[in-house]
Amino acid sequence: MADIATIKNLPLAKAINESLRAALESDPKVLIMGEDVGKLGGVFRVTDGLQKDFGERRVVDTPLAESGIVGTAIGLALRGYRPVVEIQFDGFVFPAYDQIVTQLAKMHARSLGKVKLPVVIRIPYGGGIGAVEHHSESPEALFAHVPGLKIVSPSNSSDAYWMMQQAIQSDDPVIFFEPKRRYHDKSPLDTSAVPDPLHSARVVRQGTDLTVAAYGPMVKVCLDVAAVAEQEGKSLEVLDLRSVSPLDFDAVQASVERTRRLVVVHEAPVFFGSGAEIAARITERCFYHLEAPVLRVGAYHAPYPPARLEEEYLPSLDRVLDAVDRALAY
Repeated sequence: MADIATIKNLPLAKAINESLRAALESDPKVLIMGEDVGKLGGVFRVTDGLQKDFGERRVVDTPLAESGIVGTAIGLALRGYRPVVEIQFDGFVFPAYDQIVTQLAKMHARSLGKVKLPVVIRIPYGGGIGAVEHHSESPEALFAHVPGLKIVSPSNSSDAYWMMQQAIQSDDPVIFFEPKRRYHDKSPLDTSAVPDPLHSARVVRQGTDLTVAAYGPMVKVCLDVAAVAEQEGKSLEVLDLRSVSPLDFDAVQASVERTRRLVVVHEAPVFFGSGAEIAARITERCFYHLEAPVLRVGAYHAPYPPARLEEEYLPSLDRVLDAVDRALAY
């Protein structure tokens, strides 16, 4: 049983801060790099206080040059360091896209396994904060399509803490998508717990009628959906995927074999999104178990709109409930 002294009720952003602090303390080869991560502590204050405590050589304020930041991290990793890079906002990652997909993702295979690149790229992503253009995007499927990259996204403080630890300890590059709309959401963190494997999914609410699978910012929406559905006599199982690549298809399959229906939810546009791969794989694996087609709920296939329209653009409780009702109607 956990010692009550090791359990804290922390915002997700603070849990990441504590995880980064623990990594800096335990391994002198861990470095943090990014725009405004040092003196400012990041635009979301996720790295607040780290430069003051560990110095400018461990927590490095960089120029506004994402390609240069990632390229430098690759060079540091080649020399034995474990750099943790922050991309200030999701839409700012694209100047670094070439470095990520043609260098970071390929070096291990290019060297026939001799070279490892333990680089973590932190990306605050998604909407719900009333931001301007290129500050609310969800590009996870673009990176999940690239072999050689691991893609994860926590939905709560405990996962944020432990998954960051595991990402930093990984010898492979990890893109760590942080749901910025959940930065201030508080949940329990037990720093003495034994964490789940980094790429395993977790059932966060048990149910019998239908599985709702999500990750990152949409897990809370799906839990709210399940609570509303329960009042209507429907029992929904909520599965937190936690990892997009690799994806725990065994856990999804096990849940669907129990409930026989699946709705996949993510903030990114539905068209060619991660939900499409999940739907295809589960249809292949569970064809004789499914009693309805796998349905997907996500954003529209359109550029992210101005802030005043984002609530219409993002998947809402009502849109997910509508998909649930359609699946149960078969």
